Amino acid sequence: MMSLQGKQLKLRRITTADLPVLYKFMYADSNVEWKKWDAPYFPLEWESWEAYADRMIPYLEDDLKAHSRLVIEVKGEVIGQVVYYWEHEPSLWMETGIVIYDPAYWSGGYGTEALRLWMGWLFNQHPIARIGITTWSGNVRMMRTAEKIGLQVEGRMRKCRIVNGEHFDSIRMGILREEWEEMYGV
Repeated sequence: MMSLQGKQLKLRRITTADLPVLYKFMYADSNVEWKKWDAPYFPLEWESWEAYADRMIPYLEDDLKAHSRLVIEVKGEVIGQVVYYWEHEPSLWMETGIVIYDPAYWSGGYGTEALRLWMGWLFNQHPIARIGITTWSGNVRMMRTAEKIGLQVEGRMRKCRIVNGEHFDSIRMGILREEWEEMYGV
């Protein structure tokens, strides 16, 4: 089973035993705090436990898909996920994302460590020239996390996201392989 060990956390492949925990984080409360920061302009569509499990179990059994999303674990407890996806696979344009569901783990360095560990693994596993993230200008913690590990703002689409009736910018951030290697080695 794939696992990446950091100083305070581990990134590992999702197992069927994790599904009830992840389901609870996502759907147990209709007003979850994490969703206020993770693309709140896209509504979280509720699904039943059965539909969620039916969708996720085949995903977990597919090695290629299963390696595109890992859980973040601290002291045996799942606190979030990291993910990558292809914006355009033929040109090797990869984007990544992170969510820490439990606010008790926010602002403690967990997101920074998880994203750095994840992006290092992605650069080592794929012949990509760049990795990026997309967020919104209201998610200051995400932008700060990305900046801490070397990503820089590459694009800003002004006032194209509306959250609670207020306009925000969409932010694209990224880092090139050579910048990553200069900061962290291979």
